[in-house]
Order: sequence, then structure tokens, then C-alpha cells
Amino acid sequence: MRRVNEPSTGQQIGVSLALLVIDFMLIAWSVYGVGMAGWADSYESDGVSPTSASRAASQALWLLGGGAVLTGGGLLALGWRIPGVVQLIVLGGGAVLVSSLAAGG
Repeated sequence: MRRVNEPSTGQQIGVSLALLVIDFMLIAWSVYGVGMAGWADSYESDGVSPTSASRAASQALWLLGGGAVLTGGGLLALGWRIPGVVQLIVLGGGAVLVSSLAAGG
């Protein structure tokens, strides 16, 4: 009988939960950064140049979207399906959240 060298479902769930905590901290920090930039823009925006909130949201979008692709895709390539899908969904959702904040929605 051959033994398959794949991680157990328990290991995958444990890794998913650990990464989930990190993901939520990263999303919260991104939302906070965009919110603070938007708050600061309300005092000094002239309406002509791109605001710091839109720049912060763009950076956060690239960070979260890139993180979703790199970590989620990397985990899926390694055969870790559960953490890979969790990373894609959570970080991808965070990227959508941050971009909707920048759009004012």
C-alpha cells in the first residue's frame, strides 16, 4: 500500500486559521490606513490632484490582491487546497472592500 505524501485536512485547517488571523490584521490595517488618509484629505483636498486616500487605497489594493494571488496560488500549487482557497477568498474580498472604500461606496 502506497502512502500519499499530502497534508492532512487538520493541518490544512490549522494553517488556514493561522493565515486567516494574519489576513484580517492586514485587511484591518489597510482599511484603517485608507480611512485615516480620507479623513486627512477632508481637511486639505483641493479637488485637483489625486488624494492621498486614493493612493493609499491603490497601494492596499495591490498589496491585498497580490497577496491573494501569491499566497493562494502558491498554496494551491503545493496541493494545499483549503488554505489556498481561503487565502484567495479572504484577501480577494479584502481587496474589493478597500477599493470600494476608495470609490466612496
